Amino acid sequence: MKTTEAVTQRILALCKEKNITINGLAHLSAVPPSTIKNIIYGVSKNPGITTIKMICDGLDISLIEFFDDDVFKSLEQEIE
Repeated sequence: MKTTEAVTQRILALCKEKNITINGLAHLSAVPPSTIKNIIYGVSKNPGITTIKMICDGLDISLIEFFDDDVFKSLEQEIE
């Protein structure tokens, strides 16, 4: 699994856990819905840490909580 896929899975899991939609997340985090959808649908190949931090703020979690998930612990090395 690639990092971008892991970020997508984590965002979707957190939305499900908190029972919010992508548009709801966009409103809470002040990130445009199109930006979040571009991350989710793989259009954005490199979501910035600032965007992820804003999403975390909207979800009321820290960056550490966002990345402290099994989906990130089993990532393959990106550079070969």
